[in-house]
Amino acid sequence: MVSSVQGEHGSMHSNGSTYNSNGTEERLDEFRSVLGKSDGDLLKIVGIGAGAWGSVFAALLQDAYGQFREKVQIRIWRRPGRSVDRSTAEHLFEVINSREDVLRRLIRRCAYLKYVEGRLGDRTLYADEILRDGFCLNMIDTPLCPLKVVTNLQEAVWDADIVINGLPSTETREVFEEISRYWKERITVPIIISLAKGVEADLDPIPRIITPTQMIQCATGLPVENILYLGGPNIASEIYNKEYANARICGAEKWGKSLAKFLRQPHFIVWDNSDLVTHEVMGGLKNVYAIGAGMVASLTNESATSKSVYFSHCTSEMIFITHLLAEEPEKLAGPLLADTYVTLLKGRNAWYGQMLAKGDLSPDMGDSIKGKGMIQGVSAVGAFYALLSQPSLSIMRPDQNKPVVPVELCPILKTLYKILIKREVSVQAILQALRDETMNDPRERIEIAQSHAFYRPSLLSKS
Repeated sequence: MVSSVQGEHGSMHSNGSTYNSNGTEERLDEFRSVLGKSDGDLLKIVGIGAGAWGSVFAALLQDAYGQFREKVQIRIWRRPGRSVDRSTAEHLFEVINSREDVLRRLIRRCAYLKYVEGRLGDRTLYADEILRDGFCLNMIDTPLCPLKVVTNLQEAVWDADIVINGLPSTETREVFEEISRYWKERITVPIIISLAKGVEADLDPIPRIITPTQMIQCATGLPVENILYLGGPNIASEIYNKEYANARICGAEKWGKSLAKFLRQPHFIVWDNSDLVTHEVMGGLKNVYAIGAGMVASLTNESATSKSVYFSHCTSEMIFITHLLAEEPEKLAGPLLADTYVTLLKGRNAWYGQMLAKGDLSPDMGDSIKGKGMIQGVSAVGAFYALLSQPSLSIMRPDQNKPVVPVELCPILKTLYKILIKREVSVQAILQALRDETMNDPRERIEIAQSHAFYRPSLLSKS
């Protein structure tokens, strides 16, 4: 666990950050009381998956509450055996030596020598090994606090009170189906906080979209009220570097308010919200459109005009799609709009779009990228396109007075599908989608979406 030196005004953690502990133990005690924890009964929190956001989220909790070892246990699970290639080991060594606090920490822990050997190629480092020292393989440039890493999934989850899903949406169902086998004899019901942003489409027997919280509920059989989604306008590395951010914990009120208070930190404000559907679907959609935003930014040399035109069209498509899935979706405004904005501005999906436009990457290379992890927007493009191209969902097109499938009113999504999934057009096609003179005014698309007759309740039905 994290070693700390207690100072006059707070705690100095081993990653060099200072956290004012005023009120922290009280929040922990309050949340333990909500869960019915008695003295000596640890509150057990485990993160599942160690991508950038999953690792940062676990590290935030460790920095805040890890000092209270008799009250809380914070761990993170990742698969063993993932090796660190030599070029990454060399870069990691440079990061270590550029940070005096990190260098001193590793020397104190007698861990520095292995990074020297890794740089020289005399030793193979592993992702779970470096995570214990505070380094996420997908975010080498941002050292974290040391984390307690578990590589056995059963050991990690069998008695956990809170499980944080930091897996890509494409892996969520499989892993939680395995987890459910370890919970068959549980008496207490755990709380799940999902960080995953992505969706699947299921077209048989009726077209529907499946979100990560639905995947978890289907796999585990847990009550819906115990599965929540956390999202917000944030970039993992910036949050860990104490840039001010906010987020929303979305789901049933039973746990939302107490979790929001427990997760809140001075630089990371968490609000509760009951509209799980809109926020989780938007979490998947923003990654879709962030890829296109990266393409437009690169192809137009960061033209503010082109990026604003793209923003207008893509947000209208997002509003259009969410009104298919929810009868009264929260408006794309405030924090929800900010979440979309920051993802289009910066993040792995926007970066991926930029790299495609520059020719440094190609769709044939897949959606799992070294140093970045899973580009979740790619699979979400396929899922939303598959759903919105179903004839059974056809709507009347106002300007032509004939039925069309919904994807025909989403030219950006349609073009991204042709680029990323079908691979039948070049990246430059995204610009043509913006310049199409036959495209509906974004305002008209929103007006269609806001017609209550447009809502299809079956699209989010359970399996």
